[in-house]
Amino acid sequence: MTVIYLIIIAAVFVKLSVFVHGVPEVCVDIVGTIVSETGVPNAVAGILLRNRVYDTVFEVMVFSIAVQGVHVFLSRHAPVKFVTYVREETSVILARLGASVSAMLCVELALRGHLSPGGGFAAGVAGGTAIGLVAITSPPEEMQRHYERWRAKTAEKSVLLLFLVLTGIFLHRPDWFRGDMAALFSALAIPFFNLLIALKVTIGTWTVTHLFIRYRGLL
Repeated sequence: MTVIYLIIIAAVFVKLSVFVHGVPEVCVDIVGTIVSETGVPNAVAGILLRNRVYDTVFEVMVFSIAVQGVHVFLSRHAPVKFVTYVREETSVILARLGASVSAMLCVELALRGHLSPGGGFAAGVAGGTAIGLVAITSPPEEMQRHYERWRAKTAEKSVLLLFLVLTGIFLHRPDWFRGDMAALFSALAIPFFNLLIALKVTIGTWTVTHLFIRYRGLL
C-alpha cells in the first residue's frame, strides 16, 4: 500500500511541475473588489467575515466543541484539594500588569480588527492570555467566585447563539450591514462579529483554564 501512495504522490508532483500549462492572468483586482464590497480596508477581515463567513462559523463551532470536550473529560475526575499558584509579590505584580496590557490589546483588536490587522480570534487569544495570567496568581476560590458571578458558562452559550443568529441574518440580507469606509463601525456586521468572536474565545479560554485548575490543579 505504501508503494501505491508513493506512486500517486510522484504522479501528482510530475503533473504539477512538468505538465503545468501556466496560470491564466486575472484582470480583476481581487483585494480592491473585496474592500469595496465589504466597506472595510482590512481585506482579510472582509474575507473571513463576509466571503467565507461559513468557514468562520464552523471554526467557532469547532472551538465550542473543544471547550465542551474538555468539560466532559475533566468532569469525570474529582476536583483537586490543593492548587499551587504564584504568590511571590513581584511576579504577581508583573503578571497582573501583563494581564492589563493583554486585556487592553483584546479590546483594541476586537474594535479595530476590520480597519487594521487584528480581529475576533486574535482578540480572544489576548483576552484568554489576560485571564490566564490572573488565574495563575489568584487563589482558586477567588477565581471560582468570579466564574460563577459572571455566569461564564451561560455567557459563552449566549454569545455563540447570538453569533449564529446574526450570521443567519447577514447571509440572508447582507445589504443591511453595510457602512462607510474606514469608519469604526463600517460594514456593521464585521465589527460586531469580531466582538462576538472575541467574547466567545475569551470566555471559552476562561472556561478551559477554570476546568484545568479545578480538576488538575495546574494549567
